[in-house]
Amino acid sequence: MKLQLIRNATLKLDYAGRTVLIDPYLAPKHSLPSFANRSENPMVDLPVAIEQILAGVEMVIVSHLHSDHFDDVAKQRLPKDLPIFCQPGDEGEIRAAGFTDVTPLVDRATWQGLTLTRREGSHGLGPVVELMGQVMGLTIEAEGEPSIYWTGDTVLYPPVADAIAQTKPDIIVTHSCGARWDGDLIVMDAEQTVAVCEQSGDAVVIATHMEALDHATISRQDLSAAAKARGISASKLRIPADGETLALD
Repeated sequence: MKLQLIRNATLKLDYAGRTVLIDPYLAPKHSLPSFANRSENPMVDLPVAIEQILAGVEMVIVSHLHSDHFDDVAKQRLPKDLPIFCQPGDEGEIRAAGFTDVTPLVDRATWQGLTLTRREGSHGLGPVVELMGQVMGLTIEAEGEPSIYWTGDTVLYPPVADAIAQTKPDIIVTHSCGARWDGDLIVMDAEQTVAVCEQSGDAVVIATHMEALDHATISRQDLSAAAKARGISASKLRIPADGETLALD
């Protein structure tokens, strides 16, 4: 399998002979408002042209409707007949954008040999969760392929730890920029990402959602230093650059 980090949380996954796009955020650099009064967003350009990102895509996963996971450019550029899987409650807004094949992932679904299983997430803890709204992660599995647990926009909290312990995924994809909203942590930071590494056995952890938004507090360098200080190897924790493709088996 191959996993390409496009930018932020946007991933292009070649898996079991299928090509899946996750959380498409395709806006030009500095075209959207700031989250933390530091910079307009996104703070960096796409690493490749949109046409190249969309080439070969057969299915799309949208974890939630925040603009850095499914933006207006994606709504305009994605073919309207592409299958889209989303969390329950978001299907109406996605259909209203013109998409005709939208499936809420209530629990588990199969598509072209892939099994998708919804996993719980919490976009922060405490009162900020009401502001952030519902999110989801998911497990992706297929015969003959490594299992993937993509955590989505969540902090490390018991349901995430339980999912790792119970499913024992081969690959875990985290959102690790330490984004904060009014001071509250809303995705994993360096400490929580390192904890995932320490709790995940032989799994490879891939840290994404970094250095693209102005409310992030953790850089790739910060995360790498924190992992090194705890004895986490670079083969255990992969921190891809925007546009980088990882080949995994």
